[in-house]
Amino acid sequence: MIIDVTGLEFDALNEKLRESDSTVTLKGCLGQRFIASGMKDKTITIEGIPGNALGAYLNGASITVKDNAQDAVGDTMNDGEIIVHGNIGDAAGYAMRGGKIYIKGNAGYRAGIHMKEYKDKVPLMIIGGSAGSFLGEYQAGGIIVVLGLSTDGSLVGNFPCTGMHGGKVFFRGEVSKEAFPKNICLNPATEEDIDLVRNSISEYCDTFGFDKNEILGAKFTVATPDSNNPYKQMYVAN
Repeated sequence: MIIDVTGLEFDALNEKLRESDSTVTLKGCLGQRFIASGMKDKTITIEGIPGNALGAYLNGASITVKDNAQDAVGDTMNDGEIIVHGNIGDAAGYAMRGGKIYIKGNAGYRAGIHMKEYKDKVPLMIIGGSAGSFLGEYQAGGIIVVLGLSTDGSLVGNFPCTGMHGGKVFFRGEVSKEAFPKNICLNPATEEDIDLVRNSISEYCDTFGFDKNEILGAKFTVATPDSNNPYKQMYVAN
């Protein structure tokens, strides 16, 4: 089913989505916010550029964006998948607690902020290019992977993993320890570490047409917190 959403406000757009078939393509998208908010049991393809909070509170739907996306992609999403064939703005995966986000290009600031996990719900974000500053800020769980496939510069901006107290961040290649807070441990990824993301990276490569063997054959660095209370030194006397 194809829906032309040119000029539609987000509430009218979402109403059409709720009434549509299970598989739908949205044409003419231009900045509408909150697309597919809270939805499940839908497979949605977006032609154009969605606005902020795409897939907010997503609960099982699959969303594919053929272009870029703006800020807060997957805000507090619970389940499902969001696949973006371009770049995304800031705060992707804010408080994300399940599902996966695959980005072919770069991510802005604060990707994965407040990401968390519970039992078998482990959210995942794979960024194909680079990530902006404050990647994984206050991360409490889940997995972030930065592949650096479309950048000749740094994999990540300033202050990565600030306040991180759970989860893991994988970087394809090496990153400078100087950029990270003192409570963050940076280590070469072990085979056990890679096993956590192997299938997901393979799926990512199949989705975007990358060579999975080349990517998985590279060395990865893993960032983890060395404490579940990163602010202890601020409040407890030595």
